[in-house]
Amino acid sequence: MSATSAEPTAQVDVILVKGGRTKIRYPAELLADDGVRLCVRAAWAGDGVRDFGFVRFEPGDVFTEYYWRDRWYSVKEVRASDGVLKGWYCDITRPARLSGTDLVVEDLDLDLWRSADGTDVRRLDEDEFAESGLAGTDPRAATAAVAALDELESLARGSGFEALLA
Repeated sequence: MSATSAEPTAQVDVILVKGGRTKIRYPAELLADDGVRLCVRAAWAGDGVRDFGFVRFEPGDVFTEYYWRDRWYSVKEVRASDGVLKGWYCDITRPARLSGTDLVVEDLDLDLWRSADGTDVRRLDEDEFAESGLAGTDPRAATAAVAALDELESLARGSGFEALLA
């Protein structure tokens, strides 16, 4: 992917919004932007270790993150500090917006994990999504979110996942 609207070494702030407020904001290096898909790299921005049971995010981990302006998800490749691939964490989101140096993404609660070897694919936080009430407040967005999760799961279980990030 060649950068067209930003220099390959440009810095952006990734802003994850949830429920109308900023959930997390962190600096990232903008690696590429072809006008539809953006790719950034950032260090693990969480506090300390986050152990999900099936993967641990920890200081030193590096995330290469892919965002689309026309798709309802983002995909984050997660590598340990020594470069070993842990897997991919996927967020179901509204399409990303780049405004100046702010990359704004609205989290819609649904997530998907795919292990490095592809043997562990799991849907996450479906209970949070149901509790969010999005189906009642914005049925179109809720339908798009579920369709995006289904699409990602199909790609993650099949052979098209890596092509999505190529």
